[in-house]
Amino acid sequence: MTGPEPVPAGPPPDPTPPRRAGSVWAHVGQHFTEEAFDIVVIGAGRMGAACAFYLRQLAPGRSLLLVEEGGLPNEEGATILAPGVWTAQDIPAGQEAQAEWTREQLLGALGSGKTLEVEDRPLLHLLPAGEGSGLTPTLDALADFPEALALLDPARLPVARVDPRALTYRPGSLALLAAQQAIGQGAGLLLNTRAELVPGGVRLHRLTVTNTHQIVVHETRQIRAGVIIVAAGAAGPALVEQGLGLHTRHGRAYRQFPRLDLLSGAQTPVLRASGLTLRPQNGGYTLVPAIHHRDPHGYHPAGGSLTGVPTGLRRELLEDLVGLMDAVPALAGEGLELGRSSADVPGAWLALPGGRPDAPPQAEELAPGLHLLLGGPLADTLGLAAAHELAQRVSAG
Repeated sequence: MTGPEPVPAGPPPDPTPPRRAGSVWAHVGQHFTEEAFDIVVIGAGRMGAACAFYLRQLAPGRSLLLVEEGGLPNEEGATILAPGVWTAQDIPAGQEAQAEWTREQLLGALGSGKTLEVEDRPLLHLLPAGEGSGLTPTLDALADFPEALALLDPARLPVARVDPRALTYRPGSLALLAAQQAIGQGAGLLLNTRAELVPGGVRLHRLTVTNTHQIVVHETRQIRAGVIIVAAGAAGPALVEQGLGLHTRHGRAYRQFPRLDLLSGAQTPVLRASGLTLRPQNGGYTLVPAIHHRDPHGYHPAGGSLTGVPTGLRRELLEDLVGLMDAVPALAGEGLELGRSSADVPGAWLALPGGRPDAPPQAEELAPGLHLLLGGPLADTLGLAAAHELAQRVSAG
């Protein structure tokens, strides 16, 4: 009697088991019973989500939780209101390599093989005569874009510094993509949860909405964390100071994004004059004003007045726009949406690393195992590089 036929040997087992997708706790009906994580990242904007994604690549064996106060990984702050602009004109000296690396990550969707809506859109920095050499006449630079030329007076801004490699993208989409990839590689995501720092860990306040549309704390849990990364944007320094009593040197400013409701096309370049950026979007232009200084503690955004008429724009923003009206006459027309209160004009708080409006993104270790990650005004061009550098330091620790 013969035995059963031998089973042919299959391929040897893969010594590296496949990564399991992480868990998502989206609402209080999903019970959260975890007690500890190796790494907790607070804030699922693009900086926090990207850092979590890089950490899953560099330290796949360490447990990680991404905590977000909102309902989705998003840019609830400034960058959901104004799409990002990567430009070589913003690169501080010595950070050219980081900027190029960030550009490659945007084009390659963080190296994940996924697609991010990134558009090639040149940026023209418009300048008065005599501002430098190697510049392009404005009339030549905008010869194919009459809709953009109609916004300005080329006699007052006759030359332009052109960045033909500039890109535009949506930071909110970048945050969502990075968070999805991090979850797919094993990170946990806890939504609708307000984080509070405590010694040795994080206190989590899970939020819900009542029948009268009030946001309330449904339950509070505390977890231990070996490493905590605070990537909560402009709220990050306050989170550290209030929770642990650690002083930081960082600041914040309130930035509004008025709309110029005049025609723009799919190929219209990004324009910049005296620090004001006109970013073509949805057939018009989003205005991204310059940041001059940090706002004082306790400041509450309020509108100003134009020729005695109350508007929703901050007074200093109004002063900037009035100063540009001769060079960019479109700002004096009916296309500029002023609003009647600050609530009518989208705006958000913006972190200022080191309290300076020209400082690049940075990560600071405030205490052993506690890191503060800030993007700031140059996050469009350098943010991903700063998030990756922090992930490298944490994974090596």
